[in-house]
Amino acid sequence: MRRRDFLMGSATAGLVAALPRSVLGNAISSGAPKGKAPKAPAAPLRPPSRGSIPVAFVISEGAVVIDFAGPWEVFQDVYVPSRSADMDDQMPFRLYTVSDAVKPLRVSGGLQVVPDYTFENAPKPKVIVIPAQRGGPAAADWIRRSASGADVTMSVCTGAMLLAATGLLSGKAATTHHGSYKTFAARYPDITVERGVRFVDNGNLASAGGLSSGIDLALHVVERYFGREVATATAYQMEYQGEGWLYPASNAVYAKRPVSTEAHPLCPVCDMEVDPKAAPKSVLKGKTYFFCSDDHKSQFDAAPQAWLEPAK
Repeated sequence: MRRRDFLMGSATAGLVAALPRSVLGNAISSGAPKGKAPKAPAAPLRPPSRGSIPVAFVISEGAVVIDFAGPWEVFQDVYVPSRSADMDDQMPFRLYTVSDAVKPLRVSGGLQVVPDYTFENAPKPKVIVIPAQRGGPAAADWIRRSASGADVTMSVCTGAMLLAATGLLSGKAATTHHGSYKTFAARYPDITVERGVRFVDNGNLASAGGLSSGIDLALHVVERYFGREVATATAYQMEYQGEGWLYPASNAVYAKRPVSTEAHPLCPVCDMEVDPKAAPKSVLKGKTYFFCSDDHKSQFDAAPQAWLEPAK
């Protein structure tokens, strides 16, 4: 069921429109870290007075479902009754998927998705969402070209790798899934990897941490367009109690790199805990290192010092 149909067929529209400011205020403050206030309002984006804001979700084989489904739910749930009497204006984001071909592809968990458009015929986006995926040169090229006319191009999780491949993040800060901090830093040394944050906002470029962090970055983008009250009402409607969009540093638990021990060895490439009885291994200078996969073992064997030096 389309969100518009859901609103029209229920009391939800009236509920959100009439939601007391006190409820919205409580929704903002209920999960606040002790002694901390929400971040300052984000640099605003100017939405059109009428009509929609096109949001393109770039997908390919292996795209991680929550990376695009989370932000998709956020944008489709935005309701701004003050825009006009037209429901299509009140629900401002128009969402679509784009890939190299309009044919079924398999995303995480085996879900089958058929993209709406190809890179050749997709509408021009104002927001671009890049989930973790295999991607490729065609996707990177389309993102690079389309980002010049977009308000925000945002990655989620290791979608940051695809965004970085465009060259647009060069010289800037970004974040990604905590298990890919080291890989991201090694692959793109000209990008400052921000650890322990839900998202990094560079204005027209933004990146979220892993998986559910994309929901927080999407709410942050909604706030930039329509203000904190609309973003809060959106989170309230979704029954989303996460506070990361207000407190990006709430990912601080991932800021400190975990330590590998003999009892609990970690893969030196991604810091994932591994079973030494079954894991691939390499011996370097008399010390044994265990890996989560043969691929990470190969990366380590090719340049071990890149993974043993202090994390950037």
